[in-house]
Amino acid sequence: MLLKTADEAAALVQPGWTVACAGFVGAGHAEAVTAALERRFLATGEPRDLTLVYSAGQGDRGRRGVNHFGNAGMTRVVCGGHWRSAPRLSALALAEACEGWNLPQGVITHLYRAIAAGQPGLLTRVGLHTFVDPRTTLDARYQGGAVNRRALQALAAGRRPWVEAVHFRGEEMLFYPAFPVHCALLRATSADARGNLSAHGEAFHHELLAVAQAARNSGGLVVAQVKALVDHHDTLAPVRVPGHLVDVVVVNTDPDLHRITFGEQDNPGYLQPWRGEAADAAELSAAAAAVDTAMLDARTLVQRRAVLELAQRRHRVVNLGVGMPAAVGAMARAAGVGGFTLTVEAGPIGGTPADGLSFGASAWPEAVVDQPAQFDFYDGGGIDLAVLGMAELDASGNVNVSRFGEGDAASIAGVGGFINITQGARALVFVGTLTAGGLQVASGDGRLRIVQEGRVKKLVPAVSHLSYNAPYMARRGQQVRYITERAVFELRPDAHGTPRLTLIEIAPGVDLQRDVLDACGTPVAVAADLRTMDERIFRAGPLRL
Repeated sequence: MLLKTADEAAALVQPGWTVACAGFVGAGHAEAVTAALERRFLATGEPRDLTLVYSAGQGDRGRRGVNHFGNAGMTRVVCGGHWRSAPRLSALALAEACEGWNLPQGVITHLYRAIAAGQPGLLTRVGLHTFVDPRTTLDARYQGGAVNRRALQALAAGRRPWVEAVHFRGEEMLFYPAFPVHCALLRATSADARGNLSAHGEAFHHELLAVAQAARNSGGLVVAQVKALVDHHDTLAPVRVPGHLVDVVVVNTDPDLHRITFGEQDNPGYLQPWRGEAADAAELSAAAAAVDTAMLDARTLVQRRAVLELAQRRHRVVNLGVGMPAAVGAMARAAGVGGFTLTVEAGPIGGTPADGLSFGASAWPEAVVDQPAQFDFYDGGGIDLAVLGMAELDASGNVNVSRFGEGDAASIAGVGGFINITQGARALVFVGTLTAGGLQVASGDGRLRIVQEGRVKKLVPAVSHLSYNAPYMARRGQQVRYITERAVFELRPDAHGTPRLTLIEIAPGVDLQRDVLDACGTPVAVAADLRTMDERIFRAGPLRL
């Protein structure tokens, strides 16, 4: 193990290398080192033509995290799970200044383990019949994970693909080939005299070990940023990476470059275990007070209806997506719904999941596993119910959360863990407003009134990017519902047996044609047993079930 400054560590990275960054949204990213890499490139033009690989998105939607790689010439290829937190990478790809690839987050984190084990790659069903599927001749929406023209051109030129379609024992599968990791960038809390890394001050340990082992067994370089160098660690359990895997340690003394997340300097709750039933009861009382005073806007109405799904189905293991879904767990508990355990892709199990730039962390979790293990559980069907956002929906029930628009209006969000979760969960609830861009609603008396309609219809004839293939998942027996502030849909077979988006509930007070069907950008089926949504959703005051 060598002790170096961030600038000295950055100087070790060579042109053309594949660099793997560990981290999750605003947590666990080696900010001091990646900032130094960018400084070096801007000053010298080196290193050039890097391939950047990361599983979870890492950034603040500004300049931190993997945004430091968003310079033309510095990065030739980006292969990431989630892109929304790194708009500079998205801009680079949309300008065709790099190849842009988007693979499922769980696939990438599992690939690290496959690389570490010397395996040829990862064989899995994850990604089938989505934009990640490479079988373009089967469906033009299947593009092998490419998210820009330059990536598609690389495929056409015969460049080695990031994913291949194969048949194994008579079953269609996807194979993600292994690749060498020349440099792994990690972050831990402290290193001892032998380079052993402790993550005792980190919100979780995500994929630290897998990335370090992948780089070491590729003959690559492992660089770790820490806050402190100690003679020895006082506790064994938080030591997540053994010293024989670590080449370089960077001791960072700038607190701003080692925040617990990009959203918070510190949060002791992320580092402490579940405090017992009595503490839960006290926290529930405080959370209920906050939930009960929330405005009855469109977002809250959608979340309330999702709470009813938790209450009716009584699922045991639940995953909540970032954004609108994130508050559903707290709202459910405030409403008196319990008996479920929340999980987060990064590894926390139980507790209160954070949102925004702290997404991935959980306050007072019951346990924290590593990210590859969490996705083992997810891919194997361990999630009973997932509540996830939907940016775009079509009449077949397909959902897009990954890429939007064309030309100057284009944006790359990336799928993150969405495909792993939606293809592994036993049941799904998608949540979102029916329209966007200026939508205003009024309620409080048990009825809903559309004060101002949104400019953008989110239910479209066909999604522009295929993140979730509803007919494929229906054939696999998955249950799915789509909840908006004024209507609830589910996938039902039509007269020919074809799964079709079907309206099953409308809000009290709205007009079916004017407020629902006319707000859909494409015709939808209306159930013969169309029901009215529970009026308790639209009443002011606490929601109690």
